[in-house]
Amino acid sequence: MSYYQNTQSFTSRRQQNWSRNQNTVAFASSVKLGPVAHTVLVALMITVLGLIYLTQATRATSYDYESQKIDSQIADLSTKKSDLEIENARLTALETVKNSSVARTLTTASSTEYVQQ
Repeated sequence: MSYYQNTQSFTSRRQQNWSRNQNTVAFASSVKLGPVAHTVLVALMITVLGLIYLTQATRATSYDYESQKIDSQIADLSTKKSDLEIENARLTALETVKNSSVARTLTTASSTEYVQQ
């Protein structure tokens, strides 16, 4: 006769509804935070998020300044281009008039007189 009694019982995973790769032990933290500590942590998180937002906004503003600078350069170059087009047209017109058939038939004046008032 055996006096040995089995005090441990085996339970299957399927009976406990545990699936594969699932932790069977829950972690309980020994550190407990009070309401003041929670308030301080929330304030710190809000501050950090605010600083991140400000950095992003500053980057966007710097890109805006660069684009304004490039736009002003484009406007200056467009003005210079139109001035050069006008100068080119004026100089081309003088050359065209000088070389025209009408200008070739003109003679130079022999004397020039000015009227005094």
